[in-house]
Amino acid sequence: MMLIRDSVQFAIQAIIAHRLRSFLTMLGIAVGIWSVILLTSIGEGVHQYVLAEFTQFGTNVIGISPGKVKTGGQPPTGIPSTARLLTMEDATSLKQLPNVIGATPTVWGNSELSANGRLRRSTIYGVDADFTKVFSSSVRIGSFLPADNIGGSRALIVLGSKLRKELFGQKNPLGARVKIGGLHFRVIGVMAPKGQFLGIDLDDTAFIPTERALELYNREGLMEIHVIYKKGAESSDVASAVKSRLKLRHGAEDFTVTTQEDMLKTLSNVLNILTIAVGALGGISLLVGGVGIVTIMTIAVTERTNEIGLMMALGAQRITVLFLFLGESVVLSALGGVFGLLFGVVTAQLMQWLLPSLPVHTPWSFALIALLVSGMIGLLAGVMPARKASMLDPINALRAE
Repeated sequence: MMLIRDSVQFAIQAIIAHRLRSFLTMLGIAVGIWSVILLTSIGEGVHQYVLAEFTQFGTNVIGISPGKVKTGGQPPTGIPSTARLLTMEDATSLKQLPNVIGATPTVWGNSELSANGRLRRSTIYGVDADFTKVFSSSVRIGSFLPADNIGGSRALIVLGSKLRKELFGQKNPLGARVKIGGLHFRVIGVMAPKGQFLGIDLDDTAFIPTERALELYNREGLMEIHVIYKKGAESSDVASAVKSRLKLRHGAEDFTVTTQEDMLKTLSNVLNILTIAVGALGGISLLVGGVGIVTIMTIAVTERTNEIGLMMALGAQRITVLFLFLGESVVLSALGGVFGLLFGVVTAQLMQWLLPSLPVHTPWSFALIALLVSGMIGLLAGVMPARKASMLDPINALRAE
């Protein structure tokens, strides 16, 4: 029986002898691998980008919203709700739980601000002094909102870095007055730049005390409460304590508790499915390449009938002929896979260079799987033609024109 080295050498010689045909066959596999690498690189890039966006605030955060089903604090229009609203007192109570190091009652809306003779529509967040702790934010100029007691919140405002620039330019805004609706606020600080979160500009915002936001937007209850707990503490234990405390206060579980860990786990699963789905779309091209190998190898068997008959007349066993044609098929697909992998990685890096805003990251596990799949396709695609070659009658093969 021929050695593996001889089989590979035989396959390479056959590929070189029919350069154009071999190139077109490898091209089918290369395009398939290229599409798999490119699509999964984009999918994995989006995956990492989204998770990084959510984890920039830390993973030890728990969100509580009113209503048993997640509603973002907004009950369906026209449908009466008997759920008890989240209150400032609820947030204060949660601050006292074990392992909890901060909790901020949250209300938000969109309003027009006027200051320094300028107007600007922006997002207004009603929060308290724990906001910077919960959302890992910092103040660049001045200070953040003070820890006022319930009922004693002052009309103070902290501006996002972009909003400060729009309203005051390079002037120092500390002490200036900002009008929102019919209320006037005094600027006490400017936040450090935070960038964007899933397309939302976090710097084009303003922060006022929660009680003032409730008044501004004529709301009776909070939209959310965000709790931050000590790192190392079990999120399930803290979430359980939060539920117990609020059930005791409300008399029923008429709220929704969402841990950052659970949200990230669910999000990661969804994004993994997305990456696999786009990879599978690229895999369709691999199947097309496999059909091309079957076609080309079937033609090769027909063209080389005399050669096969001579080999078998000289003593080559059927199993040897089978492996020779299988080897040629596998080498074709493997070479196509390598070229496709190189082209895919280069294209992905080029996209990242040309489109910096597009998150691209090549998952090498998918690249390895794609290469193995290309080899398997070559093996499976070559079985039928190789078996046909090995089953030829030597005498009839020698007589073939």
